[in-house]
Amino acid sequence: MIDPATLSDADAANRLMRLAREVAKHNRLYHDADAPEISDAAYDALIAENNAIEAAFPHLVRADSPNAQVGAAPTSALKKVAHAQRMMSLDNGFNDEDISEFVARIRRFLNLAKDAPVALTAEPKIDGLSCSLRFEKGLLIRALTRGDGTVGEDVTENVRTIQDVTPVLKTGGNLFPTPPDVFEIRGEVYMSKSAFADLNARQREAEGKVFANPRNAAAGSLRQLNAEITRERPLGFFAHGWGDVSVMPADTQYEAMTAITAMGLKVSSLLARVESLEQALEHYRRIERARADLPFDIDGVVYKVDRLDWQQRLGFVAKAPRWAIAHKFPAERAQTTLEAIDIQVGRTGKLTPVGRLTPVTVGGVVVSNVTLHNADEIARLGVRPGDRVVVQRAGDVIPQVVENLTQEEVREAFVFPTHCPPESGGCGSEAVREEGEVDYRCTGGLICPAQRFERLRHFVSRAALDIEGLGEKSIQEFLDLGWITEPADIFRLKHHRAELVGREGWKEKSVDNLLAAIEVKRAPDAARLLFGLGIRHIGAVTARDLLKRYTTLEGVRALAQEIMALREAAPEGETQAKRDKAIAEHIGVENVGAAVGHALADFFHEPHNVTAWEDLLSEVSPPPYVVETTASAVTGKTIVFTGKLETMSRDEAKAQAERLGAKAAGSVSAKTDLVVAGPGAGSKLKQASALGIEVISEEAWAEIVRAAG
Repeated sequence: MIDPATLSDADAANRLMRLAREVAKHNRLYHDADAPEISDAAYDALIAENNAIEAAFPHLVRADSPNAQVGAAPTSALKKVAHAQRMMSLDNGFNDEDISEFVARIRRFLNLAKDAPVALTAEPKIDGLSCSLRFEKGLLIRALTRGDGTVGEDVTENVRTIQDVTPVLKTGGNLFPTPPDVFEIRGEVYMSKSAFADLNARQREAEGKVFANPRNAAAGSLRQLNAEITRERPLGFFAHGWGDVSVMPADTQYEAMTAITAMGLKVSSLLARVESLEQALEHYRRIERARADLPFDIDGVVYKVDRLDWQQRLGFVAKAPRWAIAHKFPAERAQTTLEAIDIQVGRTGKLTPVGRLTPVTVGGVVVSNVTLHNADEIARLGVRPGDRVVVQRAGDVIPQVVENLTQEEVREAFVFPTHCPPESGGCGSEAVREEGEVDYRCTGGLICPAQRFERLRHFVSRAALDIEGLGEKSIQEFLDLGWITEPADIFRLKHHRAELVGREGWKEKSVDNLLAAIEVKRAPDAARLLFGLGIRHIGAVTARDLLKRYTTLEGVRALAQEIMALREAAPEGETQAKRDKAIAEHIGVENVGAAVGHALADFFHEPHNVTAWEDLLSEVSPPPYVVETTASAVTGKTIVFTGKLETMSRDEAKAQAERLGAKAAGSVSAKTDLVVAGPGAGSKLKQASALGIEVISEEAWAEIVRAAG
């Protein structure tokens, strides 16, 4: 986590912008797509960092701050309905001190004495999907998901299939003589651990979607367009509060929840009223000890101020009530045996070690695989097959090893591979780790089976060769048929025309259109072709910069051979920094450093890559790279683009500048003539202002481009 004290205003604004975007992305994945990419702990860390920066720079708080957002805007085909009262989120506490401060804040806000009693309710925080049930005259008329807190999805018919949800409230007696006009009950839809296991077993048998955890299974089951699918997947419901109500049945949180139970809705049996902070923490630990044995997942304990008149006085801040907080559980741990260490080869060539464990239950989930991250982490932990390890599960991502209990035992150390492992689908090429990096990567590139699909997909992508009609599905089909294994094979697909015509999804016209799209790329732009090869560190801009100086692909290959010779001729004892400086100077291209030179040398060091390169150039003939320029108002000027460009990519903007005879630089200096600033521009904009450099908007830049024709 970044220390706010080390940030300037511009740095803080830039980091807050990035955090807002990242949190919004993970909110969408969690709440809307039911497919989280990071653990709850990692998400909480992002929120904590955002809060720390906002506290240090209150004048930079953004309108789209994570603290102003609840959940994510619904995007499914379900009907969208506005909540009568906004469904709020909860602030989090992670230790006893956080909860002590929560109680102290309540006393300060209400102007109570420091030792004044503050009664709370404490109940498990169910790990499910928030849902609101609206009853009118005692009848269930609508059920909504939380959505973004303001608008939710209508899941009424789906909720009616949940046995825990009564369609008619029980009233009468001292509770309500007659059904209230409106009583909106809010709670959590969940799936039990046993129901989750049964569902996944059925899904595997039917070759359907296998869910990552009970929360995702519950969300996916509730948000079905067909309520019959929901009916087949047993869901439960626990009430934890209320929204829009015409009359309250009690004056305290605990009594109100007791009344909701009397109405026919389930409330957790672990809900308790506690009279002090000490009692609250004691109940938290009681629930934590029972956690593994509960039939459903929980991830903490929720405390709420018991007196409803105090809740009303305390009110809300941004997205959360002042009168409630979630006390999150720490990551769960268990002991087991590390049986083996396998090396997986990613699509970009990264070698990732994965530990195979004797299966162990951690937080109600059976864990058999664990990430070991990289060679340095293996060395730090000293893990070897046969070691007894402590495994931690923080949320729903793959767990990690946090301690090696048998590190002192005499046993041969694990040797990280120096070549791409064939037993893992690799190619046997050398695996290298660049200076200052932790990951080893396969240098096989074009010929590595583990990387093949992704590299071919990249080769035909819009920014590279842009072959129309050759998408991911087609690439996978041709790979499975054995028709393509490397880029050159794409240009030999014409030999399979007769076989392709008549295959499912292929007719004569679509086949001929594809082959024609391939043929027109036989004289491709050299920079696009170089970028399309997927050589590490060579993006679209770097490829253009190299071709501007070296003109042809043969010239780029010659450069790689010269760098190989420089590396071999380096005097013994020469520092890496000195060697890198010599390589960067030899390349002689501004903003292209030694990392690019090493990547080129590593690529051509592998005979497999040389063969694939030569095979490709036997099929295509890219002309020498020429930068065609148009006289314009910015010809000869140095331009810097900063902030988020909304109508074009940064690469497209730089290409426009080059076409107009300008130079696109990456940083602002006294030599800069013009800065084009989009939303979120930070330190570069501030520096430009300090230097008196002209700053224009993206719209003004577009006018310059249009004027140049």
